[in-house]
Amino acid sequence: MVDLVGQYQKIKKEVDQSMQSVIDSARFINGPIVKEFENNLAQYLNVNHVISCANGTDALQIALMALDLKEGSEVIVPAFTYAATAEVIALLKLKPVMVDVDLKSFNTTLSLIEKAVTPKTKVILPVHLFGQCSDMEEIVEFAKQKDIFILEDNAQSIGAMYHFKNGSQKKAGTIGDIGTTSFFPSKNLGCFGDGGAIFTNNSELASKIRMICNHGQEKKYYHSIVGVNSRLDSLQAAVLNVKLNHLDSYIEKRQRVAAIYDDSFSQIEGVEIPYRQPNSSHSFHQYTLKIKGGLRNDLKSILMDQQIPSMIYYPLPLYKQEAYSSTVNSNLSLENSEQLCLEVISLPIHTEMNAMDSNYVAQAVEYFFNS
Repeated sequence: MVDLVGQYQKIKKEVDQSMQSVIDSARFINGPIVKEFENNLAQYLNVNHVISCANGTDALQIALMALDLKEGSEVIVPAFTYAATAEVIALLKLKPVMVDVDLKSFNTTLSLIEKAVTPKTKVILPVHLFGQCSDMEEIVEFAKQKDIFILEDNAQSIGAMYHFKNGSQKKAGTIGDIGTTSFFPSKNLGCFGDGGAIFTNNSELASKIRMICNHGQEKKYYHSIVGVNSRLDSLQAAVLNVKLNHLDSYIEKRQRVAAIYDDSFSQIEGVEIPYRQPNSSHSFHQYTLKIKGGLRNDLKSILMDQQIPSMIYYPLPLYKQEAYSSTVNSNLSLENSEQLCLEVISLPIHTEMNAMDSNYVAQAVEYFFNS
């Protein structure tokens, strides 16, 4: 699904020099490269504050901790996403309220969110799934009216651009009160281990988030609040600082693969190519097809026989996961999420794929449907 070895070989000299500088300095925790990366990412995102941390799940948890929510407060989250998004809500003794997603975009929408809002709703947590933004303009306007926080899970869509009706634009993750991301190695901007970050334009929130990440201390050995130990180590920052310079080109390469796939699949009956939202660019963390007629698993098997990897993101809605059986309504049934879990399949898409690789995958899918 990704070729991290091939990607590394192309930037090996830059990465090795950056990592060696950290080793030579022996400043492995909170070294100057961490602050440099945070500043560079803030500039790339055009956001006031970036606070790095140990991983994307920590980023979500720390962001929620910074909002001082009372136990039992409700957080609206899409049911069609990775477990980490709901996991942190439950860990903090908040209530995950799961809502459906749009069949075309895979993202939740205001019309789906509105139905779930109650007086206990304190946070809306949209997930920018597979590489493009949720319809944030409507969601943000609604949240402001209701005095609800917006926390964006941007683990899959860093670098995507959201376009507002007035012609302005913002990067994914910088539209709400707080945004988070993951630097898991397979992400568009990935490190050589775990890593994450939190972004905000709110200086007060930023200060609190930094304290939470560092055991609740602003001054060493003086702990103002209860925090955690969640830091991006200097070696990972050294890798990310190099890769950030290549992020836009990585996204362009993924978009070229997506275009080849689109041309191959757009006329195949029973196959739906990824929808492009008119108000968001697509960074293609995943290229996800919808396969109709109950043929998804058969296609996956055929691809496997030809040594072509594929993944099903996600096979089960979050509210059907055993871990959340006690936190959600047992009668909950979200039609779109359940349908997508039966139809979606993601194909290989990464920075090292060339036209020959893309066409090989495309031809295998075409053969399945035409044979």
